[in-house]
Amino acid sequence: MIFEVLVEVRLRRGIADPQGATIEKALGMLGFADVSNVRAGKSYRFGVQAVGAEEARLAAEDLCRRLLTNPVIEESVITVETPAPHPDRSAGDPTVAGAGLDSRS
Repeated sequence: MIFEVLVEVRLRRGIADPQGATIEKALGMLGFADVSNVRAGKSYRFGVQAVGAEEARLAAEDLCRRLLTNPVIEESVITVETPAPHPDRSAGDPTVAGAGLDSRS
C-alpha cells in the first residue's frame, strides 16, 4: 500500500526564529495585531510504499533524521494517513477504513 505522509518541520523551542518574527511584525502592520507567537516552518508531503502505517511512519522518521531535518535545531511532526478505500472494494470492509497516525519526534 502507498501511505500518504505529511512531515512538518519547525525550529525547536528556544531557537530564535527571525523569519517568524518578521512575519509577525508584518502581520501587525497589516492590521492583524491579534496574531502572536508566529513560528515559520516547512512541510513535506509524499507517498511511502509500506505494508502498514507503522512501517510507513518508521520510514518517514528515518527520512527526517537523514535528510529533512537538522536534529540539533529542528523537530518534526509526522502524520501518516491510511490509504483511502479502493473503488472496487466493499464500502463496509473494516480493514479499509482507518485514521492517520501522528508521531512527534
